[in-house]
Amino acid sequence: MSRRTLFTWDRSTGARAEQAAARYLIDKGLGVVKRNHRCRHGEIDLICLDSGCLVFVEVRYRTNAAHGDAAETVNRPKQRRLIAAAQHFLSTEWRTPAADTPCRFDIIAVRPDPERAGHAKLRWLRNAFEAADSR
Repeated sequence: MSRRTLFTWDRSTGARAEQAAARYLIDKGLGVVKRNHRCRHGEIDLICLDSGCLVFVEVRYRTNAAHGDAAETVNRPKQRRLIAAAQHFLSTEWRTPAADTPCRFDIIAVRPDPERAGHAKLRWLRNAFEAADSR
């Protein structure tokens, strides 16, 4: 599941990776609800809607896979922070009662496309982890 998209690699690589991920998800039919939700627990890069399901998306960038896949860097402590930040969003900003909202956690792994300079490859891991997995 990769996609090539124009990408300029510079100091704002993280923001550009998030922008590329947002465009990718929009192209796949998801609606972006919020970008960069910050609270004391951490930050959620993208919050999207996918057919009534609220999707909390962590965007991870790596220049190459020599030090591991970008998605592998979302370890248990990071998952716990994302879950806490998602709970914060649901309790403070979401208009529907949290119990009535199906949710999932996705990861978008972004890396440069070695075949095309200035482009990126994205890999979308749906339902990458669940709240119960991170205890």
